[in-house]
Amino acid sequence: MNDKYASQTLNYYNQNAPQFSSSTQSLDFAPIQNKFLSFLPSQAHILDFGCGSGRDTKYFLAHGYHTDAIDGSEELCRISSEYTGVPVKQMLFQELNAAEEYEGIWACSSILHSTYYELKDILKKLAHALKKEGILYASFKYGDFEGMRNGRYFIDLTEDKLQKLLQETNVFELKEKWISTDIRPGRDEEKWMNIILIKKSCIY
Repeated sequence: MNDKYASQTLNYYNQNAPQFSSSTQSLDFAPIQNKFLSFLPSQAHILDFGCGSGRDTKYFLAHGYHTDAIDGSEELCRISSEYTGVPVKQMLFQELNAAEEYEGIWACSSILHSTYYELKDILKKLAHALKKEGILYASFKYGDFEGMRNGRYFIDLTEDKLQKLLQETNVFELKEKWISTDIRPGRDEEKWMNIILIKKSCIY
């Protein structure tokens, strides 16, 4: 991503971290969290990749999963560390260098802040970080848009763009995908693409 766009996106979250956290921590995301967990062994090692307010990290920890959390925003790292009771590492997506460490990676509304080119590289890093046949959950706004919107950079996904992305990276197979509505008050017209991917067995 253009450094200017990346800086603007991080600045948005740093400047709006309290409001963003208060609007997302209390949301009931259990149906999707539980769907993701259903693919994992008990007490699996999870990476919350772009943890935001820490809502999902706290949920996974409370259900007995060993969970690491990262975010690019310094302020969100501070807030989510306090909220979850575990240290949240400040790190950009491109800095991930883990190898076969996790059974599951949760990327809820996070890697959508990437260009298409960056997203391909990030998916390869995520596959490398997962153990054999590890599971990735990710969500994107549904559509064709890519660019700055409301102070942040977004890439939206459609079924065709997702298929193209999976073909070009060749590290994940699609297990499930579904469209959901935004659960935040007053935003039920917004649509989201949810995907559950499994690391290809030929990738180590």
